[in-house]
Amino acid sequence: MLFGEIIGVALGAIRANKLRSVLTALGIVIGVAAVITMVALGTGAQKSVQDRIQALGTNLLQIYPGRSFTRGAGVAVSFDQRTSLMVDDAIALSRDARALRAVVPEISSNTQVKYGNQNTNVSVIGTTPTYVPVNNYTMVAGRMFTAGEDEGRRRVAVLGSAIPTTLNANGAAMIGQTLQLRGIPFEIVGVLSEKGGQGFMNPDEQILIPLNTARYRVFGRDRLRSITVQVAHPDSVGLAMLEIERVMRREHQIAPGGDNDFQIRDRTEFLATFEETTRTFGFLLAGIAAVSLLVGGIGIMNIMLVSVTERTREIGIRKALGATRGNIMLQFLVEAVVLCLLGGTIGILGGSGAAIAMSKLANWNTLISPMSILVAFAFSAGVGIFFGLWPARRAARLDPIVALRYE
Repeated sequence: MLFGEIIGVALGAIRANKLRSVLTALGIVIGVAAVITMVALGTGAQKSVQDRIQALGTNLLQIYPGRSFTRGAGVAVSFDQRTSLMVDDAIALSRDARALRAVVPEISSNTQVKYGNQNTNVSVIGTTPTYVPVNNYTMVAGRMFTAGEDEGRRRVAVLGSAIPTTLNANGAAMIGQTLQLRGIPFEIVGVLSEKGGQGFMNPDEQILIPLNTARYRVFGRDRLRSITVQVAHPDSVGLAMLEIERVMRREHQIAPGGDNDFQIRDRTEFLATFEETTRTFGFLLAGIAAVSLLVGGIGIMNIMLVSVTERTREIGIRKALGATRGNIMLQFLVEAVVLCLLGGTIGILGGSGAAIAMSKLANWNTLISPMSILVAFAFSAGVGIFFGLWPARRAARLDPIVALRYE
């Protein structure tokens, strides 16, 4: 038998049993669709995490007060009232750490805010004008306060993107208006772009005021919540951390061999951790969905075994007419592979449609990867070959005399 004739016979057998063929391929359809959808969810979640972490700023290190120590399998943090970060620490870093491009000190406290007849309690941060470019913000309305306003201790405020909504106001319309922080009137000069929530922290729910205004007019202290520093070059993060440690230990008068009373955190470590977590989550989802493909493959093997039994006499006739074992084996193998590829194609379309629907209707982050489509299609063909091989070999080994006498 010619190869084209073998394929024609296989396709004819599939057309002759349309309903059974459709039901057989249904398992592959569901399996491939589930794989495509789950991988799209996992990839979309990973991309969303990457975008949010990158939106916080690049090449950034953060310095916090307190020392870290190991407890069990994790790292705990000890905050001692006697250890703190001061404005002088930020000044020393700006002056002596050459590997740093910018140093942004932050004084923070939850403060009562009043605007018109609206009251709320939000985080108020005293910082410098470099806070906006270092943390990758843009201004959607108004402007950032200037270095001159910081030095002059001016009462000006820049709102996070969620603050106007909290105060039931329009952000652009609030520019030039007055709000009160702890009863002190501040002029609103700008509104920041949206960042989105970052775990327990939402950087959109904060108000920025000049550092010196916070020190002398609002909080009355020099103690900082943290210092954010931007490294001059991505490949000099290690050098920057060494310089920060050297300057901070000198400023805090820590004796050689003594433990640091501060911590230096690298945001790229958080990015790597989140990426690894979401990648593992994606593999888990894909593994669960792949079970459906396995079940679909077993269903195809079962139906093909039934088909061999039903067509025993037909196989005997073909062998009597000159068909070889290879011809018979190839015929049944083609049937299994065609069913799997047909199911895989429909599954890819269904899974892609489901991922798009989730993105549009449920606002879930999904990202359809061309690689996942290719892998799912190749896997469906592999399932057809693997699970179709045994029924095909069984059909090829039938004795033609016995097969002709089969009723």
